[in-house]
Amino acid sequence: LLGIIFAHFFSIPLDYSLFSISQKQYPTQPTPSLIVFRFQVLSNLSQTTGTMTTAEVDARSPSCCERTGDKVDQTIHSAFHSLGSFCSHRPKLTIALSLLVCVLCAGGMAKLTTENRPEKLWVPQGTAAEAEQDQFFGYFPRDARFENIIVEGAQKGDNVLTRDHLISVMKMHGEIESGVSEHEGETYTFTDLCVVAGGSCAVYDPSDAICTCLVTSILKMWNYDLETLEADEDVVATINKYGTKEDLEGVLGNAVFDPATGDLVSAEAISMSYFLADRAVVEDRNEIDPINETWEERVFLKSASSAPQKYGNINTNYLSSRSFNDEFGGEIGGDLIFVQVSYIVAFVFVGATMGSKICGRGSRWAMSLASIMLVALSTVAGFGIASLAGLIYGPVHSVLPFVLLGIGVDDSFVIANAFDREREGVPRESEDDESLSKRGARALARAGASITVTSLTDLVAFAISSSSALPALGSFCAYASINIFFLWALSATFFTAAMVIDEKRQRENRRDILCCLTRKTIRDEEDTGSKEGFISKYFRNYHAPAILSKPGKAAVILLFSGLFAFGIYGTIKLPVEDSERNFIPQDSYINSYATASDTYFPTSGTSLYITFENGETIYQNREELASLATRVSDKSQNPPYIA
Repeated sequence: LLGIIFAHFFSIPLDYSLFSISQKQYPTQPTPSLIVFRFQVLSNLSQTTGTMTTAEVDARSPSCCERTGDKVDQTIHSAFHSLGSFCSHRPKLTIALSLLVCVLCAGGMAKLTTENRPEKLWVPQGTAAEAEQDQFFGYFPRDARFENIIVEGAQKGDNVLTRDHLISVMKMHGEIESGVSEHEGETYTFTDLCVVAGGSCAVYDPSDAICTCLVTSILKMWNYDLETLEADEDVVATINKYGTKEDLEGVLGNAVFDPATGDLVSAEAISMSYFLADRAVVEDRNEIDPINETWEERVFLKSASSAPQKYGNINTNYLSSRSFNDEFGGEIGGDLIFVQVSYIVAFVFVGATMGSKICGRGSRWAMSLASIMLVALSTVAGFGIASLAGLIYGPVHSVLPFVLLGIGVDDSFVIANAFDREREGVPRESEDDESLSKRGARALARAGASITVTSLTDLVAFAISSSSALPALGSFCAYASINIFFLWALSATFFTAAMVIDEKRQRENRRDILCCLTRKTIRDEEDTGSKEGFISKYFRNYHAPAILSKPGKAAVILLFSGLFAFGIYGTIKLPVEDSERNFIPQDSYINSYATASDTYFPTSGTSLYITFENGETIYQNREELASLATRVSDKSQNPPYIA
């Protein structure tokens, strides 16, 4: 085809009398099935050489590439012909063996290893980044879980430093402080779970449990006591005793200060932070903290989300340590529903297009079900082998069924079409079991190269990507490549055998799916052989002639040159973004919190931590370290861009 396009584009005349179909015979193939297009280019570019005759063309010795291509073609054809012959002569045995292999492979899922720790999923393994992160947490282990609420007025721009607003905030805090959660028969409150620290109350009271917990809020000025707040005649004056201007800006959003006195005047938001002592443990590579997570769900998130409805004059934006896992996991869980819907849609589509839409002779709804079953078997078998290989299973792996569904259905269409093409003009009644078996062998020989090339391309692409340094991505691609192999293998065996059984069912005029029941023959349904479909006719009669015409070739080259140029431009402009917000649903409360945080507590970059080791060296360089802040000042606009 490339030769034809080249010849047409450069106005080289073709001898269409030689544009014929030749048929190659193979020892294992009694009927020709491989179609080879042969054409001769009659060049008028060199009048001295003359024109080669057909005999001269046939007598020309094939090149090394042609011989290699023919050898590969014959090998693939013969291998799939032999496999198709086995499957067609023994379809039930083939299906039984396929199911047995899948069940045995699926047993490996007992070794399935899940992973949910971000540092083990998204941090490149074996790199300096991983080593430095482990080193940092070795010195400064994570010992707290962070909970934060940003409270704003019911109306944007409201001053929240009024007694009414602060009373509503204090009542909400009371719910958080006194709320009770239960885990395995034990009850817990915030004061039972908090990080123990001082300074949380303006007047330290050791008998008050909240004063021993790490909490950051202006409510400390009233020792988190509602009656004390209600009795305060000037709440703003009390808040001004909280600390410096920087301290107030850390807990108040859009704070306004009197330019003359520097006193706080108003604010549009209040930030309240609660810290829980970390109780996480790692079980089967999954980090869990059930006690704290239960409190966060049943007390903190419940109180924060219900406050606007209870008090009316405030609005809350909140974030918990469990929020990202909840929302990200919820989104993945929502995808599982789409997986089920997609399989149903695929079943209907395949059944309606692979054969007659109406159940009966010519329909293939059972084969549509077999196609879906093919994907399911490949998935469980591939997951089993991947689990035995020790590959981790992460949250993103749940989208694999989407990928496998498209590839598996495509292979099914190719094989079903090959069965039809081998029966063109041949009524089913004229076929006995032996003829049908031979047709199945020829059909798989015809389709084998196609499904092999497409499957091999996908498999290699995913296999190469499995070398990624990101464990989550590498494992996902490794899972995909293993599953694609099973799709290819089961398409050539399980689905081919199912096609043979379905062809027998149609020949014997049995009902689709309910194959035990026979149908009454209707004259209009008399079989006259497979016919060319609408799509095939379109490509043969309209599409191919259009793109092979001179205007068509020029349009195709122009179109794809433009697409290629646009693709290069888009690649250059492609931004690299790693924001966690990209993984969160748009309607999630986390996005509302992030927006409020950006509005009221904007930051000017990413926090940078520098860890110094070796105490003796630190002491020797104490003067340089003491002046570090001065040495990096005014570097925010120039390298190293440190604020």
